[in-house]
Parts: sequence; C-alpha cells; structure tokens
Amino acid sequence: MSEQELKDMLRELVIYLIFLIDLCILAFGMVSIDMYHLNTVMSHLFMEPAEGKDGFGTIRSKADFWKFVQGPLLDGLYWDKWYNNMTLPFQNYSHIYYENLLLGVVQVRQVKVRNNTCSIYPYFRRFLDDCYSDYHYQAEDRSDDALRNESEWKYTPADSFTPWYFGNMGLYSSGGYLFTLPKLKQESMEKLASLKQNNWLTRGTRAVFIDFSTYNANLNLFCIVRLVVEFPATGGAFTSIHIYSVKLLRYITHYDYFLAFCEIIFCLFIITFIIQEAIKIMKLKREYFRSGWSWLDLMLLMVSILAIIFNIYSTVEVSLLMEELLSDASVYPDFYFLTFWQVLYNNMIAVNIFFAWIKVLKYVRFNKTMEQLSSTLSRCAKDIIGFAVMFFIVFFAYAQFGYLVFGSQAEEFSTFQKCIFTQFRLVLGEFEFENTEAVDRILGPIYFISFVFFVFFVLLNMFLAIINDTYSEVKADYDIMPSYKVPIRDLFRHSCDNALTKLKLKKPEEDTQPAAEKLESKELPSTRKKHVSKREKSPSKVSELQEKKERHQMIYLSAQNMASGSAQGYVTIADFQQLLSYTAELGKELNTTNARLRRIVRNMQQQKGAAGKPTR
Repeated sequence: MSEQELKDMLRELVIYLIFLIDLCILAFGMVSIDMYHLNTVMSHLFMEPAEGKDGFGTIRSKADFWKFVQGPLLDGLYWDKWYNNMTLPFQNYSHIYYENLLLGVVQVRQVKVRNNTCSIYPYFRRFLDDCYSDYHYQAEDRSDDALRNESEWKYTPADSFTPWYFGNMGLYSSGGYLFTLPKLKQESMEKLASLKQNNWLTRGTRAVFIDFSTYNANLNLFCIVRLVVEFPATGGAFTSIHIYSVKLLRYITHYDYFLAFCEIIFCLFIITFIIQEAIKIMKLKREYFRSGWSWLDLMLLMVSILAIIFNIYSTVEVSLLMEELLSDASVYPDFYFLTFWQVLYNNMIAVNIFFAWIKVLKYVRFNKTMEQLSSTLSRCAKDIIGFAVMFFIVFFAYAQFGYLVFGSQAEEFSTFQKCIFTQFRLVLGEFEFENTEAVDRILGPIYFISFVFFVFFVLLNMFLAIINDTYSEVKADYDIMPSYKVPIRDLFRHSCDNALTKLKLKKPEEDTQPAAEKLESKELPSTRKKHVSKREKSPSKVSELQEKKERHQMIYLSAQNMASGSAQGYVTIADFQQLLSYTAELGKELNTTNARLRRIVRNMQQQKGAAGKPTR
C-alpha cells in the first residue's frame, strides 16, 4: 500500500469514526437503565404479588385464571389508598406504585375456536359430542350471542393495522371477544364476577389477553403491558408476560433536541454514503459486487434507510394518534400498535450499529495482524465450508435422534428447534445429563457420550486444527515476505510536522536525505557502513546496486499481485514463471552473500590467529 493510499484510507477512517460516534449517541440515547427498572417493578407486581397471593405465573387452569383476575390483578391496577390507608386525591385516575398513571382503562380479550373443528375416531363418537381443535384462523369462532348485547359477547373483528400475536401455542389474530374494566375497583369486581357466573370462558377458549398502558412523567416513559394466558387443546394453561418501556414523546428536554440534531447529521451521512456508493458502482460496475466489503456497505445503507423510514413513520403516527388515544378516559388506548413500530425501530438501530462496527475492520486492513487474520479466513474458507457440511450432517442427525427419543418427556427436547439449541449448549459445556438418563436409561447415556466424543472432541478439534494450520502458514509467509508499507507512526509524525510548520510553530527542517535511506543507515552495522562507503566511491557500482534494488522491488510487487490473484483461485503461467525467476535470483543473491560472509569469517579467524602468535 502506497503512502497516498494510506493517507486516503486514514482520512476515510476519521470521517467514518465521526459517523460511528453519531450513530452510537443515537443508539444509546434511546435506551436507559430506567427502562429496565420500570419493566422489573411491573413484572414483580403481577408475577410476585404481596401477602402470599398466587401470581400470574401460577395459573394452570381456567379456575386459576378467575382467581388471579379477581385478586392480584385488581390489586395491582387500582391504587386508591396510601400505605397508611389514607385515600389518595387522584379521584378517578389510578397511579400504579403512585408514580405510573394508568392510561384509560384495561382491556380483556379472548379468542375461541368453534365446536366440531377436529375429527373424532368412529369408535369414540358415542362417548364424545364436542371437539375443539388447536387455534388457527380458519377454526376461529366469530359467532355472536343472540341473547346478549354487551361487547364481551359480540365478536369484534381485527384492525387491519394491528399486528397478530405469536404465542407459545400458535399465532393469534387481533380480533375476538373483548371488554374493558371500569374506572372503579368495586365495579370491576362486580363485572368479573358476572362474567365468571355466565361462563365467559368456554372449552373453545384458546387465549386471553389483558392489555393496559401507563405513563411515568418522571422519566417520560410509556409502559405497555400485555398478560397472555393460553389454553391449549391438551387442557391446562400457559402464561407469558410482555412489558415494553418506550419513549414515544421524544423531543422534550435539551438532550432530546441534541439527539434530534444527531439524527439530522446521521441522515446527511447516509445521503453522502449513498452518493459515494453510486459513484463507485458507475465506475466499477460488476467489479463492485465482487467485493465482500461492498456488500457490507450496501447492507449498512439499506438498514440505515429502513431505520430512518421507521423513525419518521413512528414520530408522525405518535403525533397524530396521541391526542386521539387520550381523548376519552373510559376507552382503552391501544398504544401496542405504536410500541410495535418503536420497538421495530430500536431493533433496526441495533442491527445498524452492529454492521457499522463490523465495517471498521475495512479501514484497519493496513495493520499486519488484521491482514493476517483476513488472509487466514479467506485462505481456509473452502476447508471450513467442507467441514461445516460434515459437521451439520452429524449435528442434525443427533438433533433428530434427541427429538424423537426425548421430545415427549424432556422440555429441552420438546421441539426440534429446542433440540438444536440444547446441543449448542452441550457444545459450550452446559447440559443436564440427568434428564436424558431419566427418560431412557440406555439411549440417554449412549446419546450423551457419543455426541460429546464425535462432536466435541473430534469435529471441534478438526475445526480448530484447520484454523491453526492456516494461520501458521499465513504467518510464515508474512515473515518471509519483505514489507514495503509506509509506517503509520512515521506518517502521523510527518503530517504533524507539516501542520506545525504551516502554522509557523516549528521551523522547517532542511534534510535532503530520504527517510528510507536514513532508516537503512541506522540499521546497518559499522562494518557494513565501511563497505557501503567504499562502494559509494565507485559510481558504476552504486548505479548497479540501485538498478538491482529497483528490479527486485518490481519483481516482488508483481509477485505480490500474483499472490492476490491466487487468493481468488487461479495462477497464470506468466505469473508462475515470474515468481520462479524471482526465487532463482534471490537464491543467487543468497549464495553470493553466504560466500562473502565465509570470506569475512575466514579473514577474521586468520587475523585472530596471527595476533595470538607470540613474537620472538
């Protein structure tokens, strides 16, 4: 790499680091430790209620569900008294933990399936009259109760923009039978008692969703909580809780406006990068897409553009819907839709900053260690691909074996995906051997011992051997090859000296000797300096040595180009012949140097022997 190329790369690195700092400020400005604390206290409120009551995670049946909603749920939602039983002056507004305003009311929604949506074997039809399948959209019950007019008995279709819920047992639509809890705790208790008495939950119920939202003015954070109880076709119940703390009102404090300024800088950087990449594509055309760094640049730009689109859309939607959602305090404000887009934007920024940090490797390629690493990975890529095919054949064979043998008894093998993750954990040293042994006393130990032997001891060590051998070869090649790169330290020093000279803070140095010759003269020993001084007396020898040096440099650079071409998988005959002639010439030079060294050593021994003889 020439000095000019190194300067250009360092200039691009400085500009890119400014962009990376701006991106990091945006990314870490969206989150804070307060979000984690708010999620934690909200989770403890319903998962670990006080006074020894059963929490949300203990629900195992429909009876447990009614026990929870009539007890811990209402106690956690309605905070109408202070710790000394004094009545709070909040009137019709509840403040959870006295700090989080409950926005609107709480919404409860269930989805059901129709009767006779599964097939019964003929031998059992005389014993069974009803059959309710697992939930899927075609089997969903959308019928209304003709005897009742309340919303909880009427099917409410899903909004086209509301995302569906992907649960542990299925994918649920956003429609269903829903109702809202009144503002007062006593009225809510009466409503829930009436629904329980009239069998609001049926055998066809497959999931119940409890949604509410709070706002903490101290932190300017919205907290959207969703409690989900799934009732699978097997019977029983499975619970899950989802809490999202997001900052929907983004521009309030001075720091928020500073983040807005950083967002504008980020957009300007992206526009500049788009123009640069478009110019490169027009110049290089197909050659542009043959580089992995070019694909990384395109990926970074694409994710950045998507993040900008999500940010603009989320900001506009919040400004348009915020007043509408809070206009009626007796209606449930659906902040889940806005939270979905805000979380999606946060995820895009996370992916964006990941690719942005990976791109830093592009600008540190001039470092010898990084160059050796990249050369190692590129040289052993084919070997790793071949090894990966063999590894995953064995890995997936064990995964299928574990799923079929232990899937019905052990939770970590209950699905094929869990089998894969369990085996990755086993490779990392985390595994519960007792569970597989309890399922099958014969196949359990055989599975565990054989997997550890073949995958952990054999295959993983083969992978490490491939990397280690390739790195040793690359390191040996770099130790043999001479380096013509400009030292970065000298380049920085030279740039600083030029800057200080232009600012008249330092006098210009009058030195006509090139830096390379000064460095070479420092490294030469005293005896070598004498020989060089003798040779400098003969102009013909000096010119001959200079021509030979230039010829060696040209041959090495061409050989280096050939090496870069061989990394792509081909070597031409001309390149091979040129490298062969270069090797032969180096051999001649080495032989000449060895002969000279032998003569010098012989002369020194003779002089030492002559000096050691006694004089008569």
